[in-house]
Amino acid sequence: MDDTLTPSADALTRAALGLRRSNITEGRPLPLGATWDGLGVNFALFSAHATKVELCLFDDSGETELERIELPEYTDEVWHGYLPMARPGTVYGYRVHGPYEPDAGHRFNHNKLLIDPYARQLVGQLRWGPELFGYQLDHLDKDPRSTAGTARRRCKSAGLSILRSRGVSHESPKFPGHVRYFTRCM
Repeated sequence: MDDTLTPSADALTRAALGLRRSNITEGRPLPLGATWDGLGVNFALFSAHATKVELCLFDDSGETELERIELPEYTDEVWHGYLPMARPGTVYGYRVHGPYEPDAGHRFNHNKLLIDPYARQLVGQLRWGPELFGYQLDHLDKDPRSTAGTARRRCKSAGLSILRSRGVSHESPKFPGHVRYFTRCM
């Protein structure tokens, strides 16, 4: 067999990763968290001092990272992006880049996989260990170890909220409630 016609393993891996590239768009800064709108998922995370936020997508078990996507937009201190291929149940986490300045209260460490503070569901187990800290315990230097393999807690995007399933858009904040009680409170 002619080896010049057989692609290398590296070439196949690069081709597979190229096929997996997601088409992320700017999305919306609100609501915060991962919100499915019936077509895709909007991801929005608040951080006033981050310089870059990466969305990490995992397989259903949360064991294998499939893709890392940079959130493309920053509006009013919220990093956001819309992923049309994502569905409810998408397992994800964040890597947040920024200054590591403990004296100023900033301990950004992109080596640490973070859960979404607005997540409605988590998957996997958390195993406590020194690698979970953003710094090394014996001194305050930045810890270069990744937590992706040890901290197995991941976020899982939820389905439509009650408001979304009734057809209310992001631009019309309306809340279901009893009209009589609601008008008495005003």
